[in-house]
Amino acid sequence: MLFVLQAQPLIPKNGWQLLLIATPATQVVLAVTAVLSLYSWFVIAVKWWHFRKLRAQASRFFQGIEGAPKLHDAYRVVMKLPASPFSRVFREAMSFYNELVPGVIREGPTAKVSLTPTQLEALRMILGKEVGAERDGAARLVTGLATIGSVSPLLGLLGTVLGVMDAFLGMGQKGSGNIAAVAPGIAEALITTVAGIGAAIPALMAYNYFANRLGRFEGELDGFANGLVGWMAREGWL
Repeated sequence: MLFVLQAQPLIPKNGWQLLLIATPATQVVLAVTAVLSLYSWFVIAVKWWHFRKLRAQASRFFQGIEGAPKLHDAYRVVMKLPASPFSRVFREAMSFYNELVPGVIREGPTAKVSLTPTQLEALRMILGKEVGAERDGAARLVTGLATIGSVSPLLGLLGTVLGVMDAFLGMGQKGSGNIAAVAPGIAEALITTVAGIGAAIPALMAYNYFANRLGRFEGELDGFANGLVGWMAREGWL
C-alpha cells in the first residue's frame, strides 16, 4: 500500500513567520511603508539638528548685538558674525536703507532722516520678504512628515484589503471555510495596517512638534524685524 504524504502548509505562530509567507502584494506594501518610515526618521533627525542650530545661531546673534549702544555699532558687530537668519534680516534691512540714504550706516545719521511713507513701506516689505524666505528655508522637509503621516495608514489599509481579497480567493479555491484556513490570511493582511500606523504615528508627532517650532521661529523673526524698524526710528533713521 502506497501512502502519499502531502506537505502541510506552514501555520504561522508570530509576525515574522507571517512575513515569510506573505503574498507579493503584501511584501511590496510593507517595503514601501518601510522606506517611508526610514525617510521620516531621517527627516526627524535632520530637522531636530537644524532647529537646534537655529537656536544656537539666534543666541549668538543677540549676545553679539546686546552690547552695541547704537545701530551702526550693531551693524559692525553683525558683519563679523557668522551668517544666520537674524543676521541676514538685519543685513538686508541695512543694505536696503543704505540704498535709500547712502553712507549713513557707518556713522549713523548726523541729522534726523525722514523717509517717505512709500520708502518706509518698501523697507517693511523687504523685511517681510526676508522673514518669509527664512521661514520657507526652515520649513523645508517638514511638510513631508505630514504627507507620510497621512499616506502611511492608507497604504497599510490598501495592503490589508488586498490581503483579505487574496485570503477569500484562496479559501474559495480550496473550498474550506473554517477559521484555521481563514485566520493566517487575515492575520497576514493586517500586518500592513500595523506597519502603516507604526510609520504614521512618529511622523505626525514630529510634524506637529516641528510646526510648533517653526511658528515660534517665524514669530521671533517677525518680532525682530518690527523691533529693528522701531530701533531705527528711535535713533532718527526714519
